[in-house]
Amino acid sequence: MDELRSVPPKMELRAGELAEQLLPELESYHRVYNPLFKRREQREQSMQYLQGLLSAIPNKSVECMVLHMAGDDPNAIRATQQFIGQGAWADEEILEQHWQEVEKDLGDVQGVIILDGSDFPKQGGESVGVKRQWCGQLGKRANCQAGVFLGYASPKGYTLLHRRLYLPKEWLCEDAYADRRQKCGVPVDVTFKTKPELGLEMLRQVAQTDTLSFRWLTCDEAFGRDSKFLEQAAQYVYYFAEVPHDTRVWQQRPATAVPAWSGRGRKPTQERLVAGSPAPHTVVDLAATLSASAWSRQTVKEGSQGPIVADFACLQVVAVRDDLPGPDLRLVFRRQLETGELKCYLSNEAADTPLQTFVWLSGMRWPLETCFEEGKQEIGLGDYQTRSWTGWHHHMTLCLLAHFLLVRLQLKLQDKAPALTLPQAVLLLQSILPKPKFDAALALEIVQYRQRRNHFAYQSHRKKRIIHSEVSL
Repeated sequence: MDELRSVPPKMELRAGELAEQLLPELESYHRVYNPLFKRREQREQSMQYLQGLLSAIPNKSVECMVLHMAGDDPNAIRATQQFIGQGAWADEEILEQHWQEVEKDLGDVQGVIILDGSDFPKQGGESVGVKRQWCGQLGKRANCQAGVFLGYASPKGYTLLHRRLYLPKEWLCEDAYADRRQKCGVPVDVTFKTKPELGLEMLRQVAQTDTLSFRWLTCDEAFGRDSKFLEQAAQYVYYFAEVPHDTRVWQQRPATAVPAWSGRGRKPTQERLVAGSPAPHTVVDLAATLSASAWSRQTVKEGSQGPIVADFACLQVVAVRDDLPGPDLRLVFRRQLETGELKCYLSNEAADTPLQTFVWLSGMRWPLETCFEEGKQEIGLGDYQTRSWTGWHHHMTLCLLAHFLLVRLQLKLQDKAPALTLPQAVLLLQSILPKPKFDAALALEIVQYRQRRNHFAYQSHRKKRIIHSEVSL
């Protein structure tokens, strides 16, 4: 292994091959989705948007993409804004086709679905779902939108799979937000759902289409703490969920019984713990009781800076559900060597599952984290400026397609460039995508457009302030 890694990765691609291989791949990939865009204009705009997401421009907002690709053309900007923000094209059908394409290239019976959230800092309060809340990207409470995403990983690669916008309860339940809901086009049938509920809906949708092979679901403790979510997810998948340290379990199943009837009132029908049954323990307390021999040192995966190694232990436990014994589960501990940090996981996989399987799964959240990083840095996942419900989901759908196109390019080129990363695939694609000549004339057009836009915004804000001051008098 060390001898192999001392040899630099090969690169046998030649400049003349790029256009011959990559442009036809982009065109054939887009043709897969063409029938799902009902109008010619939508098909053209979807291709232009994909190219914009993959282009080397400062950011991937509609204005910036159109300005750099078509110059100061207000009509083109409005048309693209309408395509994203209000366009009548079916996200759900496109997503289902996307899952079929993922199955063709990445599908595996041991595939892992990864559930996590990603947040997007936003200024102002007019964008759909925006609120001061915890923002993972900034590591603090801030004004942001919160998305819930599914990713998919297999030995062949990884990509983004599904997306939902989280709407805080205030947005759906308070009259003060009624005007904003209407302006943002939030459908009247949308009801408040927690992030685990949104995750479950996406998982159910993927499972019920029966187009993508998978066995596992992984998630962090924001989802693993929700026992109802885990119970319902278990209908579709084996889960490996990180849980908080205060999660309670039994080491042996306690006795339960229906209490004897006292002769008065209704006869008891629900089981209760038998008197004297042991109390459940928190998972962190159980970890503290383990002997040194219960732990084993395992290699999680080969990281970019070398192997990732941690200590692991595993127990058979009984879950606590409404203070009663629930399903039999596996409790897995992962302890970092350098810091001693302890992570705890619960899984509904069979009791004879080897520890090495759980070791592998403990390192399987990184693909989705990498997707977020690649999406935000390479394809403008967070660069959108649309404020509408439809616009958020349309933008995210096209970002999912853009990311998977790059994954397909990696697979197509793997014989000649086996170590090709996704950012490197973007760079190669950008080298052959048609691009406008960025000269002084185009720079002046962009400056002129932005000055005109800033002036109109100034006039609008000034008019509102004057009206407000007159009313207050």
